[in-house]
Amino acid sequence: MNKEKTTMNTRRDMLAGIGAAALGLIGLNAAWEGFGSNKTPAPASNWDDRSTMSHTPFPNVTLYTHEGEAVKFYDDLIRDKVVAINMMYAQCAGICPMATANLLQVQNILGDRAGRDVFMYSITLEPERDTPKGLKQYAERYGIKSGWKFLTGAPEDIELVRFRLGFFDREIELDKVKENHTGMVRVGNVALNRWSMAPSLADPYQIMATINHLDPKAVHTAYEEEST
Repeated sequence: MNKEKTTMNTRRDMLAGIGAAALGLIGLNAAWEGFGSNKTPAPASNWDDRSTMSHTPFPNVTLYTHEGEAVKFYDDLIRDKVVAINMMYAQCAGICPMATANLLQVQNILGDRAGRDVFMYSITLEPERDTPKGLKQYAERYGIKSGWKFLTGAPEDIELVRFRLGFFDREIELDKVKENHTGMVRVGNVALNRWSMAPSLADPYQIMATINHLDPKAVHTAYEEEST
C-alpha cells in the first residue's frame, strides 16, 4: 500500500512538473518573439533597466561556476557552442531535484560529448543563497560529472541572463514564482543562432533528440541508437 501511495505521489509530482513546464513554455515563446531580429521583448513588467547592452543578444556578465571559476557568460560559456541550459536553485523542493536527476541521465547518454561537443549549464535562481561552494555540494550530491557547470553570480547579472534566455513570464506575479522558470531546458547552437527547447522532465532520449537536432557533430540521434 505504501509503495502504491509513493508511486501515485511521484506521478502526481511529475504531472505537476510537466504543468509547470508548459507554463514555462508559454513564457519562453513570448520571450523569444522577435529574437531573430535582435529586438528586446517587452514584458508587462519594466525590464528597461535590464536590457541596455551591446548588439549581441546575450550579456557577457561574469558568472561563477560550482568549481569556483570566474567565467564570462557569452565569451566563455556559450559563444560558438551547442548548449543545454536550465534554471534551478539548491533549496528548490519542487521540480528542481527531479529535473537535475533527469538531466544527469542526459549527461550519461552524451558520454564524452559532454563538455566537448555539448555544454550543459544550470543557473541558480537564488544567487544570493547559492554560492559556488553550495552549488558544488549540490552537484556532488547528484553525482554530476565534468562537462556540466552550475552557475551563480550577482543577482542583477543572473536576472539579465534569465531574461535574455527567455526564462521569464510577462505577468509580473507569475514571474515572481521561481518554480515557473525551472521546467524547461533551452537548447541552442549559438554559432548558427538556432534554438529549441524541451521540458526538463521529458524522456532523456527526447531531450537528446533535441540536442542532436542542433548539434552538427551528431551523426544520428540517441533515439536511433537506442532502438537499433
